[in-house]
Amino acid sequence: MVKIFEDYKEVYERVKKGVNKTPVMTSRTLNSLVGDAKVYIKCENFQRTGSFKFRGAWNALNCLTDEKKNRGIIAHSSGNHAQAVALAATSLGIKAIIVMPENAPKVKKEATNRYGAEIVISGNDPLDREKLADELVQDKGYTLVHPHDNKNVYLGAGTAAYELIKEVGQLDMLLVPVGGGGLLSGSSIAAKGLCPDIKIIAVEPKNADDAFRSFYDKQLYPSINPQTIADGLRTSLGKNTFKVILEKVDKIITVTEDQIVDAMQFYWERMKLVVEPSGAVSLAGLLYNDEISPWTKGAKIGVIISGGNIDLSEFFTLIRKKLPKN
Repeated sequence: MVKIFEDYKEVYERVKKGVNKTPVMTSRTLNSLVGDAKVYIKCENFQRTGSFKFRGAWNALNCLTDEKKNRGIIAHSSGNHAQAVALAATSLGIKAIIVMPENAPKVKKEATNRYGAEIVISGNDPLDREKLADELVQDKGYTLVHPHDNKNVYLGAGTAAYELIKEVGQLDMLLVPVGGGGLLSGSSIAAKGLCPDIKIIAVEPKNADDAFRSFYDKQLYPSINPQTIADGLRTSLGKNTFKVILEKVDKIITVTEDQIVDAMQFYWERMKLVVEPSGAVSLAGLLYNDEISPWTKGAKIGVIISGGNIDLSEFFTLIRKKLPKN
């Protein structure tokens, strides 16, 4: 795995041609809450399609052979990977089929369709979408662009951490959300390559703790019907991402559903950042987990917001109800 970091400059040069260089934000209030640390928030909610996923999709599609591009590609996702692959494929003139679960957020389905992909609906269990995608690969000859367990996808995703550290310098700690492990794998490779002594902390919803259990038991457990507001983190770790995580990650911690919402509220109210539940998980870990608090005092800490795609229709419906009558 160590050798993979040698590829990172090449990966970043390829990825930066298609992605946004996302901003890094700070908050004096946040710094004071975590032991006078210096916290740097990497805002992938400002990435194209609203999440870090575009980095991995862009890198993976650009690495395909012309033959595979001509046959078309397929992906399965509850939303953010779906949107990213759809836009990247459209930008590169590649046909894209996206398998999405029936319960995927409406806003993410609509965006995926708007970006030009054909959507196929599967059952809600994470295994349902994978099975249907595999069937279409066999039947139609499409190339599967896995949402996380693909080297080019997770190396592309990790350019978020690479870009953050190149901008702010050496970090003592980096907090990253974990679902399928793509962002975590790529970020840990990039961060450990640039900062050998950095502590990589993965944060996961307590209600979807398969990565937490897998990491500490050293045995890969599937995610089975997880009940969490963080819809982007309901997927299982991949075999490849699990290997990277076991080698590179220092600790996985969990947060409650209330803590996730509290972290979202902090971002919205104090930093004016629209962040989805999955994207707020990393901050929730920093704010509310006592296991890492001894490490935070005076530390230089990176926190990755994975995305900002949230359905705000109910929020604005409530506001409209408060409008004065004409």
